[in-house]
Amino acid sequence: MLTQTGKWMGVDFGLARIGVAVSDPLGILANGLETIRWNGRDADSIKERLVYLVKQQNVQGIVMGYPSRTDGKQASLTGMVRDLAAELEQVTGVPVLLRDERFTTVMARRKLQESGVKAKRQKPVIDQVAAEIILQEYLESRRKALQ
Repeated sequence: MLTQTGKWMGVDFGLARIGVAVSDPLGILANGLETIRWNGRDADSIKERLVYLVKQQNVQGIVMGYPSRTDGKQASLTGMVRDLAAELEQVTGVPVLLRDERFTTVMARRKLQESGVKAKRQKPVIDQVAAEIILQEYLESRRKALQ
């Protein structure tokens, strides 16, 4: 059961890296947790790592970036994201919400540049920052809906 407070996890899914962020226990502020590197093929290893993080962080819900295209067509990763979300929900018992992730990587890159992080040092953390953005946008919309 979802409560008004509790930790949430944000996931930015990609074929080379998956960014993960978690909120504080009150569900107010998102923070980067880790970037999972993978080969784009072994989905079981990604699922296992995410299940571990859900349990370790004791999250009550997951917000997963859903790849959408601006022209309305289906993005190439859409099916993989939907499948992973369904499997995570089934294995963990934690609801997984899909959120539009368009432009989050661009926003993450801009945020890192504005904070003085050089382009070469952005690669390892850009997906975490994108996950933060996905999660933070959800937390803010949720807070407004509860008011």
